Amino acid sequence: MGFLRVQSLNKIYNEDKPEEVRVHALKNIDLDINQGDFIVISGPSGSGKTTFLNMVGGLDSVSSGQVFLEDVDITKLNERQLTDIRLHKMGFIFQAYNLIPVLSAMENIEYAMMLQGMPKEERREKAQKLADHLGIGDLLNKKPNEISGGQQQRVAVARSIVSEPMLVLADEPTANLDSETGSRLIDLMKEMNHEKKITFIFSTHDQMVMDKAERRIVLRDGKVISDQKNNV
Repeated sequence: MGFLRVQSLNKIYNEDKPEEVRVHALKNIDLDINQGDFIVISGPSGSGKTTFLNMVGGLDSVSSGQVFLEDVDITKLNERQLTDIRLHKMGFIFQAYNLIPVLSAMENIEYAMMLQGMPKEERREKAQKLADHLGIGDLLNKKPNEISGGQQQRVAVARSIVSEPMLVLADEPTANLDSETGSRLIDLMKEMNHEKKITFIFSTHDQMVMDKAERRIVLRDGKVISDQKNNV
């Protein structure tokens, strides 16, 4: 059994509406993903990349099909159970950052660790070390609206990986970064992937990210049209 298995996954928006206004975002997706995989999901805009990440992360309900994480079908879990899995096993990087505006950058980065009950001194040390590595160590006392979009993106990335989750789902993680920072960020994730066996799944249009991935899955019109290993 794979670490993450997606079986006959379908997502239809406006399901209760007439056929002409329904949107078939995902169509019979079947995938097996192993722990420690470093995967990119690519495809044109509207192909279903973000929808796929939302289904795998339990952030949206499926129309039909199953998503197994460590042999647990998360499509059958209630919201409290999903919240617990997301807190302890998953990290998310969203296109819109989703930082908490009233918290400082430091507080945003350490938020999940705080909910997990990690002692303050330990989580501060982990957050500071990662922030320094990402070049935002001197911004940690600032609120999200006091820093640039690229800096907010790095805070969001730090928040997602600092607690070393089993699975990181990243939606266009380099979209607001310059090429050098983006490349350094993906290299850091690759390092964590190799050392900690964290599974990374990216959606992206960025060729650099595609080139660094070990496996590339291509979606078009909600279907998998290609699933190949990269020679990296």
